[in-house]
Amino acid sequence: MLNVFPPVTEATLAAFSHAWNQHDVEALMSFMTEDCVFETAAGPEAFGSRHVGSEAVRRAFAAAWQAVPDAQWLNGQHFVQGDFGVSQWTFVGTGLDGSRIETDGVDVFAFKDGKIQSKKAFRKARPSSPAKA
Repeated sequence: MLNVFPPVTEATLAAFSHAWNQHDVEALMSFMTEDCVFETAAGPEAFGSRHVGSEAVRRAFAAAWQAVPDAQWLNGQHFVQGDFGVSQWTFVGTGLDGSRIETDGVDVFAFKDGKIQSKKAFRKARPSSPAKA
């Protein structure tokens, strides 16, 4: 029997973005395939850092809020074409050292079986604002 999955839509990506802003890792993982891949915006490789599989991706997603506890992805715009999509956003938050972060970025997605199979994050390299005294 052929499995038919509902397609990922702009509304799906908006809901995924909302889960990020709620800091809800369980909700985020409900959008991901078991064999998911997450490539971070920063890291030692040309692709940043790569996390493969649901448990590794879960840990990497949760680490974003550990580094920036008030992290938010604002002004989201979402686009889907077939098995690929893009979300554009402005990332804002406060680092653990008190520095303020505000920078634009995008996520590039690949979809499989009605879920997100890969998320590749890209953001502008902008220095953080110093912590206020």
